[in-house]
Amino acid sequence: MSPQSSFQQLQDDAISVALTHSVLDILSVLDSVKSPKAGAVVLFAGTTRDNFDGEPVTHLEYSSYPPLALKTMLSIAQSVKEKHALTAVTIVHRLGIVPIAEESILIAVSAPHRHAAWSGGAEALELCKEKVEVWKLEEFGGNQGGVWRANRDGVRGLQLDSANPNEKPA
Repeated sequence: MSPQSSFQQLQDDAISVALTHSVLDILSVLDSVKSPKAGAVVLFAGTTRDNFDGEPVTHLEYSSYPPLALKTMLSIAQSVKEKHALTAVTIVHRLGIVPIAEESILIAVSAPHRHAAWSGGAEALELCKEKVEVWKLEEFGGNQGGVWRANRDGVRGLQLDSANPNEKPA
């Protein structure tokens, strides 16, 4: 997806998944899952932190294969909606450069009761981290350069070749 095609989305019954290069809009994501049938709305906002494993991070850069990533996100949303009897699900992932303290992913769910919303939102996040075809470049300060890695928690990536910093590892 090029920056010119800033927003791609798939929708299904009370489900919306999207990839965008734009700053994420928390209020619109919350509004997308609100319903008179829902007594609980849960939002997860994943933000870029300033360090990884004690090393300073200057920013993250996310890359994806959008047709496949959107299908995977839609499948995850459909699965958790059915399993937890959710009212609505929205998942939006930002691509491109995400500066420190800005959101890279928003997951909002609504349900008649809080337990279903908490459980469904948490499961949607873990499945996204595990399965969605999104990769991130973690840029460290100083001479360290960047590290490409799958979008998983706590897993160290592969150091980039300083002669070819934009090349992803095989």
